[in-house]
Amino acid sequence: MDTDSAARAAAIEAIRQIVATVEHSQQNKDPDEFLTLFHPDAIWTTAHGKVLIGLDAISEFTRKVLPAAEWDGKVTYEVAHVLFIRPDVAAVKVRQRYLSPDDESEGAPLYVMSQQDDGRWLLTACQNTGVVAG
Repeated sequence: MDTDSAARAAAIEAIRQIVATVEHSQQNKDPDEFLTLFHPDAIWTTAHGKVLIGLDAISEFTRKVLPAAEWDGKVTYEVAHVLFIRPDVAAVKVRQRYLSPDDESEGAPLYVMSQQDDGRWLLTACQNTGVVAG
């Protein structure tokens, strides 16, 4: 494997780990874990269209809604596609599923992630979109 391929494979694995941490934080309704994944200047748009700019706004919203979330089943997040815009910026399409004994719903978030100088990947610009059945 050449250097570029190895770097890309390492980046994809790091991105998958970020998405796995999103899943873990959502399953456990843990705002502290979730908020560690964001760039300080991040932009987040919720599935209902609320625009949050900067980590302070994302934190305020998340600390209010995540612990009180009403899903009783399991939520899963899966990387569906990664498009590298630059070697240190990736657009990541995610498949999000909420599963309960009585219902299932799906989301299709788009996460733009950026690699920091220390090598960490962070959520930078994200749009959480619900999927309408039918």
